[in-house]
Amino acid sequence: MANLTRILSIDGGGIRGIIPGKVLVYVEHKLQEKTGKPDARIAEYFDLIAGTSTGGILACIYLCPTKDEPKRPRFSAEEAVDLYLTRGKKIFSRPLWKKIIGFRGLFDEKYNPHELENALKDKFGDLKLSELYKPCLITAYDILLRKTTFFTRKEAIVDKGRDFLIKNIARATSAAPTYFEPAKIKSMSKLDYPLIDGGVFANNPTLCAYAEVRSKFEKLPDTGKPPMAENMAILSLGTGKPEKERFTYKRAKKWGAVGWIRPLIDIMMSGVSETVDYQLGQIFDTLPENKKGQYLRVDGELIKAKHDLDEVKGTNLNDLEQDGIRITEEHKKELDKFVDLLVA
Repeated sequence: MANLTRILSIDGGGIRGIIPGKVLVYVEHKLQEKTGKPDARIAEYFDLIAGTSTGGILACIYLCPTKDEPKRPRFSAEEAVDLYLTRGKKIFSRPLWKKIIGFRGLFDEKYNPHELENALKDKFGDLKLSELYKPCLITAYDILLRKTTFFTRKEAIVDKGRDFLIKNIARATSAAPTYFEPAKIKSMSKLDYPLIDGGVFANNPTLCAYAEVRSKFEKLPDTGKPPMAENMAILSLGTGKPEKERFTYKRAKKWGAVGWIRPLIDIMMSGVSETVDYQLGQIFDTLPENKKGQYLRVDGELIKAKHDLDEVKGTNLNDLEQDGIRITEEHKKELDKFVDLLVA
């Protein structure tokens, strides 16, 4: 158990980031209880944190170091969720002119990124990728070079051209098409990159994190080999399973490019997440019975909250909190066992 490489992976899902945020509040409290350390933080008990979109933002928050003590995580799990609860309504708000010009995101992005950028600046300041507390993997997609982009602390430390401000990485990974305009960010070597939400190819980045550990982490001292599934403990968090809208053949066959925009985004995000969970489940299912619990996927149905990535009206923020607490309760036994792996 002592040699387990511990991975945390968080899906994309907009304001639904509240769901995994609440799960991790519970996990952090259990870690504090198990270790007897009232100030224990999530990042201290994982060797790599991966995230896409809203999950990428959460990953950066957990890995943000304390200003005066860089070898200590700055934010608690509660403080991570607070970003959504206190800034969510401003981030996903639109003036009337934007509604008229954008018309549901068909002719322009739904939201001005100004409020999101302000929130990220307030949270991260001028913190750089190379300065994060521990290794990370944050996804984005380069629309000019047409290639996947993975932000990792390891590369940023050795290559100035791969180092970026965290506030810019968080903006890039969450630049969801039709919601926010693409992010144009500069590396520390002053090169420009036009990027969009990593959810277009890895809304569930768990398999990317698995591959990162297999190929880039140091060889284990007891085996002389890179970590394999049997040497990993992976906690993969979804952002709530919405009731899937059904698209009939009669309805879909008349859709053109515009008609497919919204349904395709929904299908793509949920399909990718389910596929990755299936693949990891198959990998870990081949392990001995006592090791199968080393992969844990926590997700659940949305009962109270609406599934829209940008729904902040009425009681939906509170409803997301409630669904997050309920989903945590539904997985409480598995989470408790996983915490034992983290502190072993």
